[in-house]
Amino acid sequence: QVQLVESGGGLVQPGGSLRLSCAASGSTVSGKAMVWYRQAPGNQRELVASLTSGDESFYRDSVEGRFTVSRDNAKNTVYLQMNSLKPGDTAVYYCAAADRWYGLGAPARLYRYWGQGTQVTVSS
Repeated sequence: QVQLVESGGGLVQPGGSLRLSCAASGSTVSGKAMVWYRQAPGNQRELVASLTSGDESFYRDSVEGRFTVSRDNAKNTVYLQMNSLKPGDTAVYYCAAADRWYGLGAPARLYRYWGQGTQVTVSS
């Protein structure tokens, strides 16, 4: 069983930066596929960034070049560095984990372990 806890969300102005953290317990993040989803009001949950068990990273087009996903095995934590934030990035951000990555178009329900989410609001 893996417990995930996100932190680092908040209110930021357009163009600003935030770093989200996803701290794991109960199991190690090393060797797991770790993903970040987000969900804005009225929208479906969408995959934002992925880090495969082999440490390959993938991003949705709208965040490519602005967001970076990484993991620190010593801290058992995964991060999402978000730069040049836009109002359209406003959402609740969730981290999730699985033994393998299911690809860019896979449904969120395939990821077994989820955090509770952290709110990111980009507004002036």
